[in-house]
Amino acid sequence: MKTLAARIDGLDGKALLALVDQLKNKLGSGVILLGGVQDEKIVLVAGVTQDLTGRLKAGELMKQAAAVVGGKGGGRPDMAQGGGSDVSRLDEALAIAEAFVAQGL
Repeated sequence: MKTLAARIDGLDGKALLALVDQLKNKLGSGVILLGGVQDEKIVLVAGVTQDLTGRLKAGELMKQAAAVVGGKGGGRPDMAQGGGSDVSRLDEALAIAEAFVAQGL
């Protein structure tokens, strides 16, 4: 299964959502977690392709990732948003994607 976690600074939540949608279409099957810093706050977006939402939920991934950066998040099984304020831990939050996928399989 494909897992993509990447840091992209300077984009707002709307732009990251659009990017996750595009990436889900390209991947076909997989889990995506994008995060970046926008106006000194962390923006996170998670996506799970429809074929995997029975086992892996974007909202659950978001809750875990946002907690690492001192924030909150949630959403639907296929798409979720969140954020936080601890910019120093963004890379750590993104690294959660791999472990999350491994737990769900």
